[in-house]
Amino acid sequence: MAGMRREKQAGTRQKALQVADKIEDQRVGVVVPLEDRPKEPGIEDLVDLVSADMDRVNQTILSRTGSEVTMIPEVANHLISSGGKRLRPMLTLATAGLCGYPGDGHIKLAASVEFMHTATLLHDDVVDQSDMRRGKLAARMLWGNEASVLVGDFLLGQAFKMMVEVGSLPCLDILSTAAAVIAEGEVMQLSAAKDTETTEDAYLAVIRAKTAALFAAAAEVGPILANRPKGEAAACRSYGTNLGVAFQLIDDALDYGGTSAKLGKNVGDDFREGKITLPVVLSFRRGSAVERDFWKRTLERGEINDGDLATALATMRKHRALEDTVERARHYGAMARDALELFPNSPWKKSLLSVVEFCVSRAH
Repeated sequence: MAGMRREKQAGTRQKALQVADKIEDQRVGVVVPLEDRPKEPGIEDLVDLVSADMDRVNQTILSRTGSEVTMIPEVANHLISSGGKRLRPMLTLATAGLCGYPGDGHIKLAASVEFMHTATLLHDDVVDQSDMRRGKLAARMLWGNEASVLVGDFLLGQAFKMMVEVGSLPCLDILSTAAAVIAEGEVMQLSAAKDTETTEDAYLAVIRAKTAALFAAAAEVGPILANRPKGEAAACRSYGTNLGVAFQLIDDALDYGGTSAKLGKNVGDDFREGKITLPVVLSFRRGSAVERDFWKRTLERGEINDGDLATALATMRKHRALEDTVERARHYGAMARDALELFPNSPWKKSLLSVVEFCVSRAH
């Protein structure tokens, strides 16, 4: 049986590699220089401010993915070097700067945050059976589901190892709690999968756990490291939480109203995977009996026919589901901006405010 499974995995990987050869710059196991990534419009100030620290974070990331088990750096670097914005670790660096932290513990904590995020993506792609990630074949398509899950576990282990090395028990508490909350969010999403009766409150609870928890933790450890008052730590946590919710809501809208280039995956993947996101929740609630039957057929029962994605888009437009999802994202973005009012004006504060605008403006 084990031999048959290895044979099947080898066949799957061979097919995936044949597809990968057709994708520009798809090189398995080759590390792309992390510092050579283009800056995203709207976060140039942040990128410039954290540039020197991010070089150190990137060096830490590359050194910590090393292993004598060849597959581990291959799988890890496939995703790590694939063009992510590294927004979450930059939040750790920026809030540490905002609070005047003079040490270097924020470097390892930022790398830990990125490892936690990468592990989540590896696990997500297996759960969602996704074929693409950041415009490339998902790791599971090249190495299989088992390798993706196990390498994700390896990265989580390395993340916690770095947290311990920093020696801040409060930071370890914040990030380890976030890891548990993220896992809870994943299970919550799994429980609500294909359930068109999901309410907006229930959906927001999922994304607060699944997405916003890591944004919140990434932003909070900066002031904690700097031994700032509880009010400043709470403000940074509020900033991260609301930014994370806004970020995810815009992603939800982009899946139906964006482009593959912006998403790094195919438009409509959420629909094809039967995911219940806010645009669906709003469309279902506001729809007629016929429209609700459409959502039940396509998302609950998975009976998707040619033209159904176009129908889904038309239904969302009819009920302003995409516009209202973006409007809700703007609301959370405004709360993120308000949270920073506690801090005096500085280049750090300005850059963090620009991040909010960047996250929300991606929908345009």
